[in-house]
Amino acid sequence: MNNPPPPFNCTYSPNLPELLWQLGCTLVISTYQAGKVIFISAQDAERLVQLPRNFQTPMGLAVDGHRLAVATRNEVVVLANAPDLAESYPRQPDTYDALYMPRAVYFTGTVNTHDLAWGVDGLWAVNTLFSCLALVDDTYSFRPQWQPRFISELASEDRCHLNGMAMLDGRPRYVSALGATDTPRGWSPGKVSGGILMDVESGEVMLDGLPMPHTPRVYDDRLYLLLSATGELVCVDRDAGSYEVVAKMPGFVRGMARVGDHLFIGLSRLRTSSRTFGDLPIAKESVFSGVYVVYLPGGHIVGHLKYMTSCEEIYDLAALPGMRRPGMMGLEHEHRRGLSIPTTGFWARETEAQDASDGEDAP
Repeated sequence: MNNPPPPFNCTYSPNLPELLWQLGCTLVISTYQAGKVIFISAQDAERLVQLPRNFQTPMGLAVDGHRLAVATRNEVVVLANAPDLAESYPRQPDTYDALYMPRAVYFTGTVNTHDLAWGVDGLWAVNTLFSCLALVDDTYSFRPQWQPRFISELASEDRCHLNGMAMLDGRPRYVSALGATDTPRGWSPGKVSGGILMDVESGEVMLDGLPMPHTPRVYDDRLYLLLSATGELVCVDRDAGSYEVVAKMPGFVRGMARVGDHLFIGLSRLRTSSRTFGDLPIAKESVFSGVYVVYLPGGHIVGHLKYMTSCEEIYDLAALPGMRRPGMMGLEHEHRRGLSIPTTGFWARETEAQDASDGEDAP
Protein backbone atom coordinates (compact mmCIF):
# COMPACT_ATOMS: atom_id res chain seq x y z
CA MET A 1 0.00 0.00 0.00
CA ASN A 2 1.38 3.39 -1.02
CA ASN A 3 1.92 5.93 1.72
CA PRO A 4 0.30 9.33 1.13
CA PRO A 5 2.71 12.17 0.32
CA PRO A 6 3.76 14.34 3.27
CA PRO A 7 2.06 17.69 3.92
CA PHE A 8 3.34 20.58 1.82
CA ASN A 9 5.14 18.22 -0.50
CA CYS A 10 6.68 20.21 -3.33
CA THR A 11 8.94 20.03 -6.34
CA TYR A 12 11.29 22.78 -7.44
CA SER A 13 13.69 23.71 -10.19
CA PRO A 14 17.23 22.44 -9.46
CA ASN A 15 18.62 25.97 -9.37
CA LEU A 16 16.29 27.30 -6.65
CA PRO A 17 18.23 26.01 -3.61
CA GLU A 18 21.46 27.30 -5.10
CA LEU A 19 19.88 30.69 -5.81
CA LEU A 20 18.55 31.11 -2.26
CA TRP A 21 21.89 29.94 -0.89
CA GLN A 22 23.81 32.45 -3.00
CA LEU A 23 21.41 35.26 -2.12
CA GLY A 24 21.64 34.33 1.56
CA CYS A 25 17.93 34.74 2.14
CA THR A 26 14.78 32.89 3.16
CA LEU A 27 11.34 33.25 1.60
CA VAL A 28 8.19 33.65 3.68
CA ILE A 29 4.76 32.79 2.30
CA SER A 30 1.30 33.07 3.83
CA THR A 31 -1.55 30.79 2.84
CA TYR A 32 -4.95 31.45 4.38
CA GLN A 33 -6.40 28.31 2.79
CA ALA A 34 -3.92 26.11 4.70
CA GLY A 35 -3.69 28.40 7.74
CA LYS A 36 0.10 28.58 7.65
CA VAL A 37 3.04 30.92 7.43
CA ILE A 38 5.92 29.00 5.87
CA PHE A 39 9.66 29.71 5.80
CA ILE A 40 11.38 28.33 2.68
CA SER A 41 15.16 28.08 3.07
CA ALA A 42 18.07 26.44 1.29
CA GLN A 43 19.44 23.58 3.37
CA ASP A 44 22.44 23.66 1.06
CA ALA A 45 22.99 24.38 -2.64
CA GLU A 46 20.86 21.38 -3.65
CA ARG A 47 18.00 21.03 -1.15
CA LEU A 48 15.23 23.17 0.26
CA VAL A 49 13.74 22.93 3.73
CA GLN A 50 10.35 24.28 4.84
CA LEU A 51 9.17 25.41 8.26
CA PRO A 52 5.35 25.84 8.51
CA ARG A 53 3.65 27.41 11.51
CA ASN A 54 -0.05 27.74 12.33
CA PHE A 55 -1.78 31.11 12.07
CA GLN A 56 -5.50 31.72 11.70
CA THR A 57 -6.18 32.76 8.10
CA PRO A 58 -2.84 34.55 7.54
CA MET A 59 -2.66 37.10 4.73
CA GLY A 60 -0.44 40.19 4.61
CA LEU A 61 3.23 40.01 5.64
CA ALA A 62 5.59 42.87 6.50
CA VAL A 63 9.33 42.71 7.19
CA ASP A 64 11.30 45.50 8.81
CA GLY A 65 14.76 44.74 10.12
CA HIS A 66 14.33 42.18 12.89
CA ARG A 67 10.50 42.31 12.84
CA LEU A 68 7.93 40.25 10.93
CA ALA A 69 4.24 41.19 11.03
CA VAL A 70 1.45 38.79 10.02
CA ALA A 71 -2.17 39.77 9.38
CA THR A 72 -4.58 37.09 10.59
CA ARG A 73 -8.36 36.74 10.81
CA ASN A 74 -8.83 38.92 13.89
CA GLU A 75 -5.35 40.16 14.79
CA VAL A 76 -2.04 41.44 13.56
CA VAL A 77 0.80 39.41 15.09
CA VAL A 78 4.30 40.87 15.37
CA LEU A 79 7.26 38.53 15.73
CA ALA A 80 10.84 39.61 16.43
CA ASN A 81 14.13 37.88 15.77
CA ALA A 82 15.91 36.71 18.92
CA PRO A 83 19.31 35.47 17.67
CA ASP A 84 20.51 34.50 21.16
CA LEU A 85 17.55 32.14 21.48
CA ALA A 86 18.19 30.65 18.04
CA GLU A 87 21.59 29.25 18.93
CA SER A 88 20.36 27.48 22.05
CA TYR A 89 16.89 26.42 20.90
CA PRO A 90 16.39 23.23 22.97
CA ARG A 91 14.66 21.14 20.31
CA GLN A 92 17.22 21.87 17.57
CA PRO A 93 20.36 23.52 18.95
CA ASP A 94 22.87 24.99 16.48
CA THR A 95 20.34 24.74 13.63
CA TYR A 96 18.94 28.23 13.10
CA ASP A 97 20.73 31.50 12.39
CA ALA A 98 17.67 33.47 13.55
CA LEU A 99 14.54 32.72 15.55
CA TYR A 100 11.32 34.70 15.20
CA MET A 101 9.35 34.85 18.44
CA PRO A 102 5.81 36.26 18.91
CA ARG A 103 6.15 39.57 20.73
CA ALA A 104 2.88 41.48 20.26
CA VAL A 105 -0.68 40.81 19.13
CA TYR A 106 -2.97 43.66 18.06
CA PHE A 107 -6.65 42.78 18.23
CA THR A 108 -8.11 44.46 15.15
CA GLY A 109 -11.32 42.50 14.88
CA THR A 110 -12.40 40.84 11.66
CA VAL A 111 -11.61 43.60 9.15
CA ASN A 112 -10.14 41.45 6.33
CA THR A 113 -6.66 42.97 6.56
CA HIS A 114 -4.75 42.44 3.32
CA ASP A 115 -1.33 44.06 2.74
CA LEU A 116 0.85 45.22 5.62
CA ALA A 117 3.91 47.48 5.57
CA TRP A 118 6.12 49.21 8.13
CA GLY A 119 6.59 52.94 7.58
CA VAL A 120 7.80 56.06 9.35
CA ASP A 121 4.46 56.35 11.16
CA GLY A 122 4.29 52.72 12.29
CA LEU A 123 2.61 49.62 10.90
CA TRP A 124 0.25 50.32 7.97
CA ALA A 125 -2.57 47.97 6.99
CA VAL A 126 -4.94 47.74 4.06
CA ASN A 127 -8.30 47.44 5.80
CA THR A 128 -10.32 45.83 3.04
CA LEU A 129 -13.62 45.56 4.89
CA PHE A 130 -13.67 49.30 5.67
CA SER A 131 -12.11 50.39 2.33
CA CYS A 132 -9.29 52.37 3.93
CA LEU A 133 -5.62 52.48 4.85
CA ALA A 134 -5.11 52.35 8.59
CA LEU A 135 -2.39 52.36 11.21
CA VAL A 136 -2.22 49.45 13.64
CA ASP A 137 -1.73 50.49 17.26
CA ASP A 138 -2.56 49.52 20.84
CA THR A 139 -5.36 52.04 21.37
CA TYR A 140 -7.97 51.30 18.69
CA SER A 141 -9.03 48.38 16.54
CA PHE A 142 -7.55 50.41 13.70
CA ARG A 143 -6.78 54.07 13.08
CA PRO A 144 -8.13 55.15 9.63
CA GLN A 145 -5.73 57.40 7.71
CA TRP A 146 -6.86 57.44 4.08
CA GLN A 147 -9.70 56.28 1.88
CA PRO A 148 -10.40 56.63 -1.86
CA ARG A 149 -12.33 59.74 -2.87
CA PHE A 150 -15.21 57.68 -4.19
CA ILE A 151 -15.78 56.00 -0.80
CA SER A 152 -18.44 58.16 0.85
CA GLU A 153 -18.15 56.74 4.38
CA LEU A 154 -16.33 54.17 6.45
CA ALA A 155 -18.52 51.09 6.66
CA SER A 156 -17.87 47.37 7.09
CA GLU A 157 -19.04 46.61 3.56
CA ASP A 158 -15.94 45.91 1.42
CA ARG A 159 -17.09 48.52 -1.10
CA CYS A 160 -14.11 48.47 -3.51
CA HIS A 161 -11.95 45.56 -2.31
CA LEU A 162 -8.93 47.69 -1.54
CA ASN A 163 -6.13 45.14 -1.31
CA GLY A 164 -2.59 46.22 -2.21
CA MET A 165 -0.25 48.95 -0.99
CA ALA A 166 3.12 50.19 -2.25
CA MET A 167 5.32 52.25 0.06
CA LEU A 168 7.57 55.12 -1.03
CA ASP A 169 9.79 57.07 1.35
CA GLY A 170 8.22 55.31 4.31
CA ARG A 171 4.59 56.13 3.50
CA PRO A 172 1.83 54.52 1.40
CA ARG A 173 1.96 55.94 -2.13
CA TYR A 174 0.06 53.57 -4.44
CA VAL A 175 -2.88 51.24 -3.81
CA SER A 176 -4.77 48.65 -5.82
CA ALA A 177 -8.47 47.82 -5.64
CA LEU A 178 -10.87 45.65 -7.61
CA GLY A 179 -13.28 48.46 -8.46
CA ALA A 180 -14.05 52.18 -8.07
CA THR A 181 -17.34 51.34 -6.37
CA ASP A 182 -19.14 52.71 -3.29
CA THR A 183 -21.72 50.02 -2.52
CA PRO A 184 -21.43 46.78 -0.52
CA ARG A 185 -19.28 44.40 -2.61
CA GLY A 186 -19.98 46.63 -5.59
CA TRP A 187 -16.72 45.52 -7.16
CA SER A 188 -17.74 41.87 -7.47
CA PRO A 189 -19.77 41.90 -10.74
CA GLY A 190 -16.91 43.58 -12.63
CA LYS A 191 -14.00 41.95 -10.82
CA VAL A 192 -12.46 40.43 -13.95
CA SER A 193 -11.74 43.78 -15.61
CA GLY A 194 -12.75 46.56 -13.23
CA GLY A 195 -9.59 46.93 -11.16
CA ILE A 196 -7.83 50.22 -10.48
CA LEU A 197 -4.45 51.57 -9.39
CA MET A 198 -4.51 54.81 -7.38
CA ASP A 199 -2.03 57.46 -6.28
CA VAL A 200 -2.54 57.95 -2.54
CA GLU A 201 -0.95 61.39 -2.49
CA SER A 202 -3.08 62.91 -5.26
CA GLY A 203 -6.12 60.67 -4.83
CA GLU A 204 -6.24 60.14 -8.59
CA VAL A 205 -6.94 56.88 -10.41
CA MET A 206 -3.81 56.17 -12.45
CA LEU A 207 -5.03 53.05 -14.25
CA ASP A 208 -8.44 51.44 -14.58
CA GLY A 209 -9.92 48.44 -16.36
CA LEU A 210 -7.31 46.19 -14.75
CA PRO A 211 -7.76 42.39 -14.35
CA MET A 212 -7.74 41.99 -10.56
CA PRO A 213 -4.63 44.02 -9.59
CA HIS A 214 -2.70 43.08 -6.45
CA THR A 215 0.67 43.70 -4.81
CA PRO A 216 1.91 47.07 -6.10
CA ARG A 217 5.58 47.53 -5.22
CA VAL A 218 8.22 50.19 -5.94
CA TYR A 219 11.70 48.87 -6.75
CA ASP A 220 14.47 51.25 -7.89
CA ASP A 221 11.84 53.96 -8.42
CA ARG A 222 9.90 51.72 -10.80
CA LEU A 223 6.33 50.75 -9.99
CA TYR A 224 5.47 47.08 -10.47
CA LEU A 225 2.06 45.45 -10.19
CA LEU A 226 0.59 41.96 -10.41
CA LEU A 227 -2.47 41.45 -12.61
CA SER A 228 -3.84 38.37 -10.91
CA ALA A 229 -6.58 37.45 -13.38
CA THR A 230 -4.12 37.23 -16.28
CA GLY A 231 -1.04 35.99 -14.41
CA GLU A 232 1.06 39.00 -15.39
CA LEU A 233 3.81 41.03 -13.78
CA VAL A 234 3.71 44.54 -15.23
CA CYS A 235 5.75 47.73 -14.94
CA VAL A 236 3.69 50.92 -14.75
CA ASP A 237 4.57 54.11 -16.63
CA ARG A 238 3.32 56.64 -14.10
CA ASP A 239 3.56 59.60 -16.47
CA ALA A 240 1.82 57.99 -19.44
CA GLY A 241 -0.80 56.11 -17.41
CA SER A 242 0.05 52.81 -19.09
CA TYR A 243 1.95 49.62 -18.37
CA GLU A 244 4.04 46.99 -20.11
CA VAL A 245 4.10 43.28 -19.36
CA VAL A 246 7.38 42.08 -17.84
CA ALA A 247 6.52 38.39 -17.43
CA LYS A 248 3.51 36.08 -17.62
CA MET A 249 2.93 33.09 -15.36
CA PRO A 250 0.44 30.20 -15.58
CA GLY A 251 -1.77 31.06 -12.64
CA PHE A 252 -3.27 33.61 -10.27
CA VAL A 253 -0.35 35.77 -9.13
CA ARG A 254 -0.32 37.56 -5.78
CA GLY A 255 2.47 38.37 -3.32
CA MET A 256 5.92 39.53 -4.40
CA ALA A 257 9.35 40.22 -2.93
CA ARG A 258 12.62 41.34 -4.44
CA VAL A 259 16.09 40.11 -3.53
CA GLY A 260 18.86 41.55 -5.68
CA ASP A 261 17.91 41.19 -9.33
CA HIS A 262 15.29 38.53 -8.66
CA LEU A 263 11.57 38.83 -7.99
CA PHE A 264 9.85 35.99 -6.14
CA ILE A 265 6.14 35.86 -6.98
CA GLY A 266 3.38 33.82 -5.35
CA LEU A 267 1.13 31.67 -7.52
CA SER A 268 -2.25 30.21 -6.52
CA ARG A 269 -4.21 27.31 -7.92
CA LEU A 270 -7.80 28.21 -8.82
CA ARG A 271 -10.58 25.66 -8.97
CA THR A 272 -13.04 26.16 -11.82
CA SER A 273 -15.78 25.29 -9.32
CA SER A 274 -14.86 28.30 -7.15
CA ARG A 275 -17.72 30.79 -6.84
CA THR A 276 -15.30 33.72 -6.60
CA PHE A 277 -12.57 32.77 -9.07
CA GLY A 278 -13.97 29.96 -11.23
CA ASP A 279 -15.03 32.32 -14.03
CA LEU A 280 -11.57 33.85 -14.44
CA PRO A 281 -9.81 32.97 -17.69
CA ILE A 282 -6.65 32.12 -15.75
CA ALA A 283 -8.52 29.40 -13.81
CA LYS A 284 -8.11 27.02 -16.76
CA GLU A 285 -4.32 27.53 -16.73
CA SER A 286 -3.93 27.50 -12.96
CA VAL A 287 -3.02 23.93 -12.05
CA PHE A 288 -0.68 24.41 -9.07
CA SER A 289 0.32 26.87 -6.38
CA GLY A 290 3.86 27.86 -5.57
CA VAL A 291 6.52 30.44 -6.29
CA TYR A 292 7.92 31.71 -9.58
CA VAL A 293 11.29 33.46 -9.86
CA VAL A 294 11.71 36.28 -12.38
CA TYR A 295 15.11 37.70 -13.29
CA LEU A 296 14.15 41.35 -13.34
CA PRO A 297 16.68 42.83 -15.82
CA GLY A 298 15.45 40.55 -18.61
CA GLY A 299 11.98 39.60 -17.41
CA HIS A 300 12.84 35.91 -17.70
CA ILE A 301 11.36 33.18 -15.51
CA VAL A 302 14.39 31.41 -14.08
CA GLY A 303 13.04 29.14 -11.35
CA HIS A 304 9.99 27.79 -9.58
CA LEU A 305 8.56 25.86 -6.65
CA LYS A 306 5.35 23.85 -7.09
CA TYR A 307 3.24 22.49 -4.25
CA MET A 308 1.85 19.01 -4.79
CA THR A 309 -0.14 18.76 -1.54
CA SER A 310 -1.73 20.89 1.20
CA CYS A 311 -1.19 24.36 -0.28
CA GLU A 312 -3.55 25.56 -3.02
CA GLU A 313 -3.35 29.30 -2.40
CA ILE A 314 -0.72 31.91 -1.55
CA TYR A 315 -1.66 35.40 -0.43
CA ASP A 316 1.63 37.12 0.31
CA LEU A 317 5.33 36.53 -0.09
CA ALA A 318 8.20 38.26 1.70
CA ALA A 319 11.95 37.76 1.98
CA LEU A 320 14.25 37.67 4.99
CA PRO A 321 17.62 38.95 3.73
CA GLY A 322 20.78 37.74 5.41
CA MET A 323 19.02 34.73 6.97
CA ARG A 324 19.80 31.35 5.47
CA ARG A 325 17.97 29.18 8.03
CA PRO A 326 15.68 31.10 10.38
CA GLY A 327 13.31 29.42 12.79
CA MET A 328 9.90 30.61 13.93
CA MET A 329 7.71 30.00 16.96
CA GLY A 330 3.96 29.95 16.46
CA LEU A 331 1.37 31.10 18.96
CA GLU A 332 1.20 27.77 20.79
CA HIS A 333 2.69 27.29 24.25
CA GLU A 334 6.34 26.68 23.33
CA HIS A 335 7.21 30.32 22.63
CA ARG A 336 6.54 31.11 26.31
CA ARG A 337 9.76 29.36 27.26
CA GLY A 338 11.89 31.75 25.23
CA LEU A 339 12.87 34.89 27.13
CA SER A 340 14.94 37.56 25.41
CA ILE A 341 16.46 40.80 26.63
CA PRO A 342 18.67 43.24 24.70
CA THR A 343 21.89 41.50 25.74
CA THR A 344 21.03 37.79 25.78
CA GLY A 345 18.31 35.14 25.78
CA PHE A 346 17.13 32.36 28.10
CA TRP A 347 15.13 29.17 27.67
CA ALA A 348 13.03 28.23 30.68
CA ARG A 349 12.79 24.57 31.59
CA GLU A 350 9.55 22.94 30.51
CA THR A 351 8.44 22.47 34.12
CA GLU A 352 9.02 26.17 34.86
CA ALA A 353 7.01 27.24 31.84
CA GLN A 354 4.22 24.81 32.73
CA ASP A 355 4.08 26.04 36.34
CA ALA A 356 3.82 29.64 35.15
CA SER A 357 1.07 28.85 32.65
CA ASP A 358 -0.89 26.93 35.31
CA GLY A 359 -0.98 30.07 37.41
CA GLU A 360 0.52 28.61 40.59
CA ASP A 361 0.68 30.96 43.56
CA ALA A 362 3.85 32.99 43.73
CA PRO A 363 5.83 32.74 46.97
